Amino acid sequence: MIRRILPHPLLSLFVALIWMLLVNRFAWGSLVFALALGLIIPIVTESYWPDRARIRNPLGIAGYIAIVLHDIIKANIDVAKIVLFKPSRELQPAWLVVPLDITTPEAIAVLMGTITLTPGTVSCDLAEDGSALLVHALHCPDPQDAIDEMKTRYEARLKEIFL
Repeated sequence: MIRRILPHPLLSLFVALIWMLLVNRFAWGSLVFALALGLIIPIVTESYWPDRARIRNPLGIAGYIAIVLHDIIKANIDVAKIVLFKPSRELQPAWLVVPLDITTPEAIAVLMGTITLTPGTVSCDLAEDGSALLVHALHCPDPQDAIDEMKTRYEARLKEIFL
């Protein structure tokens, strides 16, 4: 019965939270509307989610978020230094093919979002079979080192979080 009302509890919570953040002020009417959206949207979209994401290590999510936020702040500083002080002729942009060990669509989506959110890198494409990502890096003197860092820093942790 509870699965019928809340087919995706985390999505419900996320939708309600995002709505409240978009409103940008607390009002009881906004909270009721946010909760209604959080209930209705997952129910309406349930048929598009044939398989639910299985989370093995929920506590790992907090650690992953902390690492990503740290990396975003650090990358913002690095990109600012590149833009302000590095001559464009010294930039070494690169296309990176990152082979994937993760297979779940949710984990791949989180990895792609993480890479794109981190300034200086953009996830551009996913191989049709889901075996590799194409990533563009603004400045990447050692492409293999960047690939290894993405795999150990992000993908390995996502493998621990998702089944």
